[in-house]
Amino acid sequence: MPNLSPLLYSTNEHPTFLKELDLSHSEKQSINSARADVRDALRSKLPGALRDRGYQGKDCNPKFFIQGSWAYKTLNRPCQTPPQQSDVDDGVYLPMSIVTEENRPTMAIKDFRAAVCDVLQPLCDEKGWDLSSRATCLRVEISTFAHIDLPLYAIPDDQYQKILESMEARNHTVIKALTMDSEQDCWKKLPSDKILLACEDKWIISDPLKMKEWFELEVSDKEEQLRRVIRYIKAFRDKQWDKGGPSSILLMAAACPLFEFHYKRDDLALLHVVNGLPGALRNGIKSPVDSKVYLTDALGEEGVSEAAEKFETFKTYLEASIAGNAKKDMACQWMCAMLGDRFPNRPDLISDQPAQPMPAVMAATPPERGPSEIVKRTKAG
Repeated sequence: MPNLSPLLYSTNEHPTFLKELDLSHSEKQSINSARADVRDALRSKLPGALRDRGYQGKDCNPKFFIQGSWAYKTLNRPCQTPPQQSDVDDGVYLPMSIVTEENRPTMAIKDFRAAVCDVLQPLCDEKGWDLSSRATCLRVEISTFAHIDLPLYAIPDDQYQKILESMEARNHTVIKALTMDSEQDCWKKLPSDKILLACEDKWIISDPLKMKEWFELEVSDKEEQLRRVIRYIKAFRDKQWDKGGPSSILLMAAACPLFEFHYKRDDLALLHVVNGLPGALRNGIKSPVDSKVYLTDALGEEGVSEAAEKFETFKTYLEASIAGNAKKDMACQWMCAMLGDRFPNRPDLISDQPAQPMPAVMAATPPERGPSEIVKRTKAG
């Protein structure tokens, strides 16, 4: 049985599929620099822009929370550019007093979104970026390969004040220099049913932290191999659909309950997930943080059927590639057909000796040679 795992992931220096999915250092720097510029502009100018649009309360500087694939560490480089781009989600939070009604604000959405545009349009003009409005966010397209989505949230004033006080206590200036994640534990104090997302025509309850906490727990329970497998199936999606297809959240929600750990065998772990995906898609996949929501609904009946068929084809090719009689060069060709040219065409790296299964706890602990035991003199009695 050929072992394709060295071509998927390895700590050695040779090419792997996962390395090809990583953003380059310069691409990460470009995204982080743009995100810092966007945040700095909003921090310094959004309070004034809100006043210009009629807000008369206390100045309220926006707070930020990175979310989505960047936060989950499942972000891949785009496969087909254009139209695909790396998607970075950076939530913008303001206190609920900026809106009209305390509990369920129905107004001020237009002014909130417009004030953010007032601030960002000059920056985008200066940088040569494109600013556009989406149903649930504002989008800043910073290059042909990446964009930053800015979902806009309102949170209770008392919670906003707690975040402000926590960040000040931690010296936010130093924190900002060290990280752009805003993943301080003060965010965990936010009540899920009080976080409102500004859509085009209404506010909806939406808590991005719930999804992040759920996924971190899944990875903690099931090992980092789960995160890699999700990146593989997202890469398959990006190869098979130049746009559209199953959302990243849908694939993540589908893969987690299907995943089974395979010691040093990412190929077998991937096969186990791909084997179950067609049935899971056809049965409908619920949101892991809201059982009333079916993530597959966004695809529609035809989209679900298409996705299930494509993953069935992937399963067939993957099974053939690791079958006992598979030729190594053909295995590489089949995998490239499914995953694209980023999969290394290196038959010489395919092993014929698969690693033996090992419990996850043992796999996580490298063996160490202990000292020789000293045999002491004993007395019988």
